[in-house]
Amino acid sequence: MEILHSKILGKGQPFIILHGFLGMSDNWKTLGSQYSENGLEVHLIDQRNHGKSFHSEAFNYDLLSDDVINYMDHHNLESAYLMGHSMGGKTAMQLATSHPERVTKLIVADIAPKYYPPHHDFIFNGLSHLDFDTISDRREADDELSKYIKEKGIRLFLLKNLHWVEKEKLGFRFNFDVLKERMEEIGENITPNAIYDGPTLFLRGDRSEYIQPNDFAEIKRHFPNAQIETIDKAGHWLHAENPKQFYEKSFKFLNS
Repeated sequence: MEILHSKILGKGQPFIILHGFLGMSDNWKTLGSQYSENGLEVHLIDQRNHGKSFHSEAFNYDLLSDDVINYMDHHNLESAYLMGHSMGGKTAMQLATSHPERVTKLIVADIAPKYYPPHHDFIFNGLSHLDFDTISDRREADDELSKYIKEKGIRLFLLKNLHWVEKEKLGFRFNFDVLKERMEEIGENITPNAIYDGPTLFLRGDRSEYIQPNDFAEIKRHFPNAQIETIDKAGHWLHAENPKQFYEKSFKFLNS
């Protein structure tokens, strides 16, 4: 059995953080350090096919959830606070509803328990045009990517995944082929009748379209003890766009 790669910060109550699609544990390093400085043992995890974790042809939320359970067993974590953003939020929801005894409190960042149609085509189109036989550094990769993806923030986020596969040869950390092939899986919902009645906080960006007011009833159906709060001046990457408010609201919930 392969165990997910992680960075562990601090000592105290275990707190597992799951990144979003095409992200990695490093995306949460700054906030993770803040939580760890305030009495939490923070586990920043790379999910399968992302970051430094193992690559696999198989990819769905049941497997992603099982990966985290295997990780918890490996690190002797009976239960933990659990937070996930976007795809990581779906993994966290699936885990909490299927193994409620392992989750002390749940935080879901900017994703609802519903199906989302595939909407990453433009990203994969841009990434597929990066020819690492000719591209020799990140600046060249950014120049090429900018022809397909206009938002600099999205490009910077994606380019964090570049690493030296071998001497003078760049490549992606994530499993490009499998993730492109399994795009449909990213939008899938959690198990239809799944319920987690533990303390839950949903955080949504005020400029994001991922959680709408008409999603609130469905959130409450799956998570009857859910609070839903809004992060100001933030889109889908709410933890990066307003980290101060994100930290304050999440830490207050964990401490309550």
